[in-house]
Amino acid sequence: MNRSDLSALVREGGDRVEEHASLGSRTTYRVGGRARVLVTLKSVADLVELGPLMLASGLAVVCVGNGSNLLVADGEHDVLIVHLTGGLAELTWDAGVSDVVVNAGAGLDLPIAARRLAREGLVGFEWAVGVPGTFGGAAAMNAGGHGDDLASSLLDATVWRAGTIETWSKDRLALGYRTSALGDGDVVLSLRLALVRGDGELAEARIREVVRWRREHQPGGANGGSVFRNPPEDAAARLIEAAGCKGLRYASARVSEKHANFIQADENGSANDVYALIELVRARVRDASGVTLLAENRFLGFGAPR
Repeated sequence: MNRSDLSALVREGGDRVEEHASLGSRTTYRVGGRARVLVTLKSVADLVELGPLMLASGLAVVCVGNGSNLLVADGEHDVLIVHLTGGLAELTWDAGVSDVVVNAGAGLDLPIAARRLAREGLVGFEWAVGVPGTFGGAAAMNAGGHGDDLASSLLDATVWRAGTIETWSKDRLALGYRTSALGDGDVVLSLRLALVRGDGELAEARIREVVRWRREHQPGGANGGSVFRNPPEDAAARLIEAAGCKGLRYASARVSEKHANFIQADENGSANDVYALIELVRARVRDASGVTLLAENRFLGFGAPR
């Protein structure tokens, strides 16, 4: 960390830069520690201005949207968190008779976009109403659900990498099952999707069905969504339940009784307890079935989780 350059970032950034910022509270686990610096960007112009100072600070750059699959270790971490809002969280589209190109800011919430697009009769994105993240996170993880994912409609993405803004094609993004070619330090700014015009009423009915299903089958409370990826030809929840982990508690964290691939954190609990429970579940599943579950959650401050 270069303290003089960090001071320059704080000075030049003004109210766009917050030091010793609460980070765990910005995640859906609602537990965890702080970041050395949080930078809020509302436009590409903000990034062009502050980007060189961000890089010069020497801090690792991590982009965080809603933190809906992120677990942050307790304590403070020498990282620079980027959060996108304002003009980097807008939704527009190019009019077409049938095919429509949608432009989505990376800071925009997926459920908000899914509902708005359905109301406008732009179909094919209804599945995203059940994913509580942003478009930036969706690109990094190829978010999906209900038989669909981002890759099915994505055209390309605008990405800031090491001070350069580029357009990444779908091929370059290399979207797979909860994976992409985006790496640490990359900041997705916007995405373009290819959707079609269709029956808005049917799309809104699909939205309601996705919401109903998720409320019926998935827990509420403080959680980070599915903890583990599904292994080939199996389901992580089934393996966790078969290993006797459904409802398992470790200190201030417990495996959900409603869906075994969710872990819930107690109010004012510890992120380190959540992580310890994740590792305990992984070990018990491996012992019971021989399968080593891979994490779908992302982690900050725990070393290099598997």
